[in-house]
Amino acid sequence: MKSKLSLIIILIFQISLLASLTGDEFRKLPNKAFKEGEKLTFDVKYGFVTAGIATMQIPKVKRISGRDAYHVTFEVNSVPSFDLFYKVRDRYETYIDVEGLFPWRFEQHIREGNYSRDFSAFFDQRKGKAKTTEGEYEIPKYVHDIVSAFYFARTLDYSGMKKGDKIHLQNFYKNKVYDLDVVYHGKETIEVAAGKFDCIIVEPLVQEGGLFKSEGNIVIWLTDDDIKMPVRVKTKVVVGAIDADLTSYEGLAGPLKSKRK
Repeated sequence: MKSKLSLIIILIFQISLLASLTGDEFRKLPNKAFKEGEKLTFDVKYGFVTAGIATMQIPKVKRISGRDAYHVTFEVNSVPSFDLFYKVRDRYETYIDVEGLFPWRFEQHIREGNYSRDFSAFFDQRKGKAKTTEGEYEIPKYVHDIVSAFYFARTLDYSGMKKGDKIHLQNFYKNKVYDLDVVYHGKETIEVAAGKFDCIIVEPLVQEGGLFKSEGNIVIWLTDDDIKMPVRVKTKVVVGAIDADLTSYEGLAGPLKSKRK
């Protein structure tokens, strides 16, 4: 009986040791920028007209692939008065690893006018595979989707950067890995409905998988503090330009030291 018990204990020890050796060896990165419960709301303007409402939020932390992940949702809905001209019902979701700040799953559901597209990808970060609705593809470790890349960029330190400096990221979309450089454009103080903020300005050079059907350049104003909350987003698309200004925020990870009184 003792020998059997000893054998069981040894087997359990060996299994746990094997798991520790071959299990998750993912990076651990600091994050003072966002947390569960954050919710940001924007007015989306097309010219001088308020065309829609955008919401970015982290409603909860979920368990995915054996890891804790921030469930992030981004939605853009045109207002009823604009629906007659161009109805938009876009929704993006990503699951960002809490410790490593890389994605496990991404979903995109686009409804813009007569155009629609649905896309999803599971990022098997252990095997280096992206399993999508369209096939299976090789990916580098910690590759991003477009939404997780934005949240990851919020955690970075821009204090030592000069205008024109770039941060190199990669994002996966459809069937390919794309370079995603984030260009630093300096600082500016701006005022929106949510308040007046000292900001840094960044521009992600998106090639594919952007936040609208038509890809275009995006310029983002982030608060110049640990939170790096997006305050304004300017996007050029084929049909003109779309601006999104922050109207309200809640559930932040810390104080907004960049907010002016």
